Amino acid sequence: PTKCGIHLPESIFQTRSSGYIKRTGLDCMGFIIVFVILSVILISGHGSGLISGYNAATKEEKAKYHEKRLCTTMGIGMFVIAFFILIAGLFEHILPADLVYVLIGVIVSDIFVIIIRSNTICKK
Repeated sequence: PTKCGIHLPESIFQTRSSGYIKRTGLDCMGFIIVFVILSVILISGHGSGLISGYNAATKEEKAKYHEKRLCTTMGIGMFVIAFFILIAGLFEHILPADLVYVLIGVIVSDIFVIIIRSNTICKK
């Protein structure tokens, strides 16, 4: 416990169930691999069917957007998220536990940037 009586985990990925579970950076590799594969598909411009809302839009609504720009925006955004999860996983024993809040803030900010770009730059 710290001076104020709050117990902080030693690692940013440590969770509490029946006790502390030691995790390694490789636990996040499944998410990272999925995000990188989806990023590559989206950046190449072939993943428009994977974008929620766009895949269900009518032809008139789809005509309002540049499909290639939208896919690129989503792909780069997912790659940024995968990158920060990778950094957190690889350096979890080196980085301070409070850094998880900074990483969450960066990821949430990235999501806001994706939403703003998709509703401004990606429109025709």
